[in-house]
Amino acid sequence: MSAPTIDAMTRARAAAARESWAEAYGLLRAQDAHPSRALTGDDLTTLADAAWWSGRVDESVAARLRAHAAYVAGGDHRGAGLASWWLSYEYAALGRPAAASGWLHRAHHHLDDEPPCPEQCFLAWTDAETAAARGDRAAALAAARRMTALAVRSGSPDLLALSRQAEASVLLADGRRPEALALLDETMRAVTAGELSGMVTGRLYGLVLTRCMEAADLGRAVEWTNAAMEWCAPPWTGRPAAPGAQPLPVSAPSGENPFRGVCRAHRVQVLDLLGAWALAEAEARQACREVPVDCLGSAAAAYYVAGDVQRRQGRLAEAAVSYAHAHDLGRIPQPGLALLRLAQGRAEAAVAGVDLALACLGDPRHDVLGRARLLAARTEVALAVHDLPGAAGAAAELELLAGDVPLLRATAGTARGAVALAEARPEPALRLLRRALAGWLELRVPYEAARVRMLLAAAGRAVGDEAAARAELTAARAVFERLGAVPDARRAAAAGGRRTPAARSG
Repeated sequence: MSAPTIDAMTRARAAAARESWAEAYGLLRAQDAHPSRALTGDDLTTLADAAWWSGRVDESVAARLRAHAAYVAGGDHRGAGLASWWLSYEYAALGRPAAASGWLHRAHHHLDDEPPCPEQCFLAWTDAETAAARGDRAAALAAARRMTALAVRSGSPDLLALSRQAEASVLLADGRRPEALALLDETMRAVTAGELSGMVTGRLYGLVLTRCMEAADLGRAVEWTNAAMEWCAPPWTGRPAAPGAQPLPVSAPSGENPFRGVCRAHRVQVLDLLGAWALAEAEARQACREVPVDCLGSAAAAYYVAGDVQRRQGRLAEAAVSYAHAHDLGRIPQPGLALLRLAQGRAEAAVAGVDLALACLGDPRHDVLGRARLLAARTEVALAVHDLPGAAGAAAELELLAGDVPLLRATAGTARGAVALAEARPEPALRLLRRALAGWLELRVPYEAARVRMLLAAAGRAVGDEAAARAELTAARAVFERLGAVPDARRAAAAGGRRTPAARSG
């Protein structure tokens, strides 16, 4: 290479080292444009990373394919194995499972016969996830701990943090919540302290926030979602929008941190629970514009939450569209869609929808909150069709699932209180519902708290305490009106003898 070329490559590598990805991309792309200036496998790997950070997913995959070929030509099995694993990961994210499987097989071909090395961490990670998916938690835990041992041996903070997250995921699925959360806390200590690379930081925010929501740990989800959004904040460099370009419904490069849309989608779920519905819906739209094409599951989650907000506000047609978008992007939009059917007066369709979703759900320990929400909806729709045994069964299963998790305890208490009320047992209903209300208030989840107040009002009237019933209705109506939950506000007003505004047309 000539002196100017060497200088350009030095600057490109330095830019990548400080994660100035737009600069690294420009320099490497310029070098790659000259056939006489062939990039090495490591340089092509850096080009792949820089292209991804700049919103060019297709270019990233193409560069990594070339990196793999360069490593093979140079006899570098470890480099080729890692490139293969990343290609498997990326093809899976892009919805190409056959290609992903082929590249995973190639990664094993390169790495299985190597002495213990850091690259084998990624194979162990995949082994853990595969074993967990088939319900073999012993094999999953063994693979996760093999990953941890390799990570410790490597001395890499990135690999150690990833391995802790992988082990925590398996422990959560095995019901070992305290151990799992301790590992997640240690993982996020490294993340929030800025000890990890940008790629691993972003991946871990996405993975750990998913685990927090699945485990119904609202406190950690709030804390780490805020940290994630702060990390994603500008300044970030990237590709500017082309003049006159038409916006895409999702995945338009934003010129910002490409993890921003993923982290924002998690924030949407937190905002929804905390009752910041207008902001949640606006953030959901923004998240769908920001997520890269290999993270469309985050857009699906954002669309789903938007549908829930719209449904609870009585904007049923808009909710149906949002749920359809979520479905198109690969998410089963339940239990929101079942509750939409119930609001539309299609109770039998609601029952069928939530029953099918429960039947299709895998091991509930992988998503405790998801199953809890389905069971709560199953209780609600069963009561709507006067199926008391079905409602009682769903509520009982929810109680068993809840354990000592505050969010799940409040959910279970609400369901059991509603069943007791329907069974004409107002005194037990009052006890259950008062505990549930205390739980929702402590968690600062206003909508669910207000719904419990409606049930408490009915139970209070059943025991002749009209003053308490009116107090609960007044408090519930105020929350519903603040949230824009017009159908609920209308019911509260009718029960209390007042009128409330009509729902917006949707």
